[in-house]
Amino acid sequence: MKKIVMSAVAVTAMIGSVSNLSANDGVNILNNVKVKGQIRPRVEVASDQNAVGERAQAFTNRLHLSLTAGLLNVENLTTTIGVQSVNNFGYNRYNSTDNGVKQYDKIVDPQFAMISEASLDYTVGKTALHLGRSHVNLDNQRFIGTVGWRQNERSYDTFYVANNDVENLSVLAAWVYGFQGVKANNTADSNSILLHVGYKVSDAINIAAYDYMLASISDTYGLALTGKMAITNTKLNYRVEYAIQSDATMKIHDKDAKADASYMNLDIGANINGILLGANYELQSGSTGTDGKTAFKTPLGTNHKFNGWADKFLSTPIGGLQDMNIRAGYKTAGLGKVLAVYHIFTADKSMKASNGSSDDLGSEFDAVYVNKIPGFNNLTGLVKGAYYMGGEVDGYAKDKKVAWLQLDYKFSTK
Repeated sequence: MKKIVMSAVAVTAMIGSVSNLSANDGVNILNNVKVKGQIRPRVEVASDQNAVGERAQAFTNRLHLSLTAGLLNVENLTTTIGVQSVNNFGYNRYNSTDNGVKQYDKIVDPQFAMISEASLDYTVGKTALHLGRSHVNLDNQRFIGTVGWRQNERSYDTFYVANNDVENLSVLAAWVYGFQGVKANNTADSNSILLHVGYKVSDAINIAAYDYMLASISDTYGLALTGKMAITNTKLNYRVEYAIQSDATMKIHDKDAKADASYMNLDIGANINGILLGANYELQSGSTGTDGKTAFKTPLGTNHKFNGWADKFLSTPIGGLQDMNIRAGYKTAGLGKVLAVYHIFTADKSMKASNGSSDDLGSEFDAVYVNKIPGFNNLTGLVKGAYYMGGEVDGYAKDKKVAWLQLDYKFSTK
């Protein structure tokens, strides 16, 4: 906590010193300085019977601070600089994948600090130009996301152009030349292109088309329909999505990559006077190993949001994955939100099992409660748990349990 307070004091002092920076000719270097930050302490406990380690326990804190300001008094030109630091306070009863402590189960929150944002932004009418490092989340983050749940949130190094000249139409074209985050020192060059077009017909019909050309991984192109509508006291929302994965167009280090897979997502949700109900079916196709197909991959997605919070399926099994799940909960002002989700997992193609072959990948029960802490502005508390129950397929036959207790404090200047 002492380190957190000292960092906050240092940033406050920095803000005061830079807010009126000017050159000798009187031109302000920075103006209209705005600062936002986050302090997020978390306790996480994980027990994975499929691993060789002991039960893991982690206490970590994320400190994120960013500054956005006008630059050189140039109209519509801004710059953003941000830093992110994760501290475990010397408590290493978990395998962070970086601390060398392998006798415990994995909790991928290594102690690490990085520059999370460093960018220039310029707008001309309804066209935005961006260059540098920032957080990029597209659509529901299934394919491109920052993995914000983990303490080391991913940042992307990009150049992009976004345009909204046509009413209800948004167009984005981005070149991704690198990314960093999630795991310590997880810095990677890239040569990827992201294309995304969205059109809002009405509140009930939104159309998104995309082509994500990830260098030496795959091309993923697809179409998603989403919408919201109200019927008396019921608010409905839905998602219908289909995508195809093919050989990578873009390359990095002259490396070819083959892909032949498909994806489907069908989701329906309802809010009935605060009662939350929903059902979902998601398919990531797989391969028998001899059919020339590949498993559908989402290497840059926020995968914790999908297929259970125990993170058993951050990587798609070779046989693919079908996730049928239902959810129920309640949300109201003052009492917060409680939500429970039950998943049944099966492989798209049968896989090796102790009894020969099987498509049984197990099941999972997840639950979360989140609410604002009374008497503290901008402070939110969270209790969350995941219980994965193993199936028959090798590597997915044993249970895994994970639990979290977290506080989240966010602040910003006006």
